[in-house]
Amino acid sequence: MKSKTSPKPKTKSTQPKTTTKAAPAKPKKSARSLVTVVGPEIYGSWVSMLRVLVPGGRTHRLGPLVAAMLQYAASVAEADDDDEDSIANSLIASTEVYDPEDVKKLLHGAVTRLFKDASVEFQRTSARGEDYSILETAYEEYLSWFNMPWE
Repeated sequence: MKSKTSPKPKTKSTQPKTTTKAAPAKPKKSARSLVTVVGPEIYGSWVSMLRVLVPGGRTHRLGPLVAAMLQYAASVAEADDDDEDSIANSLIASTEVYDPEDVKKLLHGAVTRLFKDASVEFQRTSARGEDYSILETAYEEYLSWFNMPWE
C-alpha cells in the first residue's frame, strides 16, 4: 500500500515581490528631426498631409510640397551654437548651397525621417521600371524656390 503524503501547502509571501523595471524611455527629440525646428503641431500636420497625399500623389506635385516644408523650416530655423550638426544649422547652411546633392547631404536624414513618420515611401518606380525619388524633385524645387525666370 502506498502512503499518501499531502503536497506541500502553497504559502503566499507576506511581502510582495519587488521587481526592478527600468522606466520606459521617453522618445528623445533628435537634433536631426524637423520637429525640433517647426514644433510638434506643424510637424504633425506635415506628417498627416504626407500620409494622405503621397500614396496617390504625383511626384511633380509632391516635390514642391516638400520643398515648401523645407523653405518654411529654413525660414524659422535659429542657429544652434551648442550643436554644429543640428538640423537647424543644416537648414541655415542649405540656404547657401547651389547643388541638390549638397542639399541632400545636409537635410536628407531629417526629410527621410519625416517620410518614415508618415509611413510613406519617397522612392518610386516609373511605368518603365526606372527608380526615382520624390526627394530628388523636392531638393531641386527647394533650391530654385526664389528663381523667377521671367524677371
